[in-house]
Amino acid sequence: MSDSYGDKQARGAQGKPKEVDDAKSWEYPLTQLQAQQNLVRTPDPNNPGYIRQKQGSKLWVRERLDALLDARSFVEIGSVAGRPIYDEATGELKSFTPANCVMGWGRVQSRKVFVTADDFSVRGGHADGGISWKAQYGEIRLLDGSSGGGSVATYLALGATYIPGLAGLGQSMDALAVVPVASALLGPVVGLAAAKAALSHFSVMVKGLSQLFAAGPPVVKQATFEDLSKEALGGWEIHALNGSVDNVATSEQGAFNQIKQFLSYLPSSIFQLPPMKLTSDSTNRREQELISIIPRRRSRPYDIRRLICLIVDQEDGESTYFEIGALWGRCIVTGLARLGGKPVGVIASDCMVNGGISFELPYLNDSRHSFSGAIDAFGSQKTARFCNMCNHFGLPLLNLVDQPGFAVGSVAERIATIRHGASALAALYNATVPIYTVILRRVFGVAGGAFSDYDDGPNLRVSWPSGDWGSLPLEGGIEAAYKRKLDTAKSNKEREEIMENLLEQFEDVRSPIKTANKFGIEEIIDPRDTRPLACEWAAHVYEHTLPQLLVVRQARFGYDAKPSSGKGYHL
Repeated sequence: MSDSYGDKQARGAQGKPKEVDDAKSWEYPLTQLQAQQNLVRTPDPNNPGYIRQKQGSKLWVRERLDALLDARSFVEIGSVAGRPIYDEATGELKSFTPANCVMGWGRVQSRKVFVTADDFSVRGGHADGGISWKAQYGEIRLLDGSSGGGSVATYLALGATYIPGLAGLGQSMDALAVVPVASALLGPVVGLAAAKAALSHFSVMVKGLSQLFAAGPPVVKQATFEDLSKEALGGWEIHALNGSVDNVATSEQGAFNQIKQFLSYLPSSIFQLPPMKLTSDSTNRREQELISIIPRRRSRPYDIRRLICLIVDQEDGESTYFEIGALWGRCIVTGLARLGGKPVGVIASDCMVNGGISFELPYLNDSRHSFSGAIDAFGSQKTARFCNMCNHFGLPLLNLVDQPGFAVGSVAERIATIRHGASALAALYNATVPIYTVILRRVFGVAGGAFSDYDDGPNLRVSWPSGDWGSLPLEGGIEAAYKRKLDTAKSNKEREEIMENLLEQFEDVRSPIKTANKFGIEEIIDPRDTRPLACEWAAHVYEHTLPQLLVVRQARFGYDAKPSSGKGYHL
């Protein structure tokens, strides 16, 4: 009679009897398992990969998990996936090459998450360094290497080449549809890993430590004859400015902290409400500074980030505003915050960016005719990406509008500003989450309409007394509408006088109160009342509107939150 499975296990890995075996129990197989786990989880200071990791001032993969997750919360999956090597004579375990991806469940600020972390010390994260199929999982991705992508060394191991696949990237994209996905770039992130970084709801790279590229310097040199360092090819100064990654940190711990902060505003899945928190910050707080933060002279700038922080919740003296994408698409400012403890997305314009939009009035020597803050192609991409993310996870939007219009000129046309602008317009128009729009100052043209278009239902719109709007800014519009009259001037001085007279005629009708008289704006509010009103709106939508939207979403996907029902998503 042949040995049973248990008998074979009791004899050891090579089928050789062991003095320590007890054929009546499973102690010895568990001892084998634990021996492999201990080898995997204990750093080997003599391992070349581990030495290389430390020489690069990088944390080891399990140190990263400890830094990211709540203490003692990690429950590993695939703990002994890898290649064990046994002594042929004794059957004892000699060494163990683990998979180059560590994955499992853990907790971040007491909320359950699934995390995958690349182990760059094992063949630089390439597929031939371990078990490539582990890398498909994970809602938090600690990327370092190719994340299971290919290496030519695999050809020799297989004895043949192969048609490249996505190595589970499809499953990674499936996760994007349901749960928030965040990526930390913690070393050279190349190929498949680069795609994963881009396919995240939030990504952060570390200055001087991480790089991002489709292919590394050796491949680039062969293809394009460019001899570039990793940093010159794909450092943070490239990808944080073009939007390939959202944020930048100065250390690995800083990157983990940003991921924690990002996730603190997001629901655990699209089938849940964003997490609310108790706050000691009064929802009735009125900030005196807001009454004068917008200069009376329209050409003068102001600090939009300061304005945002005065409106949103403060915790322990710090604003809850968490900016996303500060270094790219800088004409648009996006981030997450709380109003009365309720998470919201925040979108605004930065009037101190893109100051080159002007209407070529050389005879006017002051700067009031220079309209800064115009939205460009990158700003449009940023708007669409952020609005779609907030809409996907049910985050209502606080929309602070000071939008002079689309960037114009030959450069703007070459980079397809209007096409990208149309994507931003569509994202705002199609958003189903409630939007609270506060017009701070300018609303002009198609871009202005995209950010301030009013739809009843859960959406509300108000204006500050500094509101200034129309199909065109007056200065440029007058130049176009009264060109013949202006051209009759015999000198620049006379032309300026005509222009000044025309501006005076229009000054009275441009008052936002005139628009309010015709109910063209629903309400003009005291800027100091912005926080109380926005907090009241947030409380209403979290109590009445978002739960209804959630029911519709759950019904659409057949979601059932009861684990015992046996159907739907169980997250």
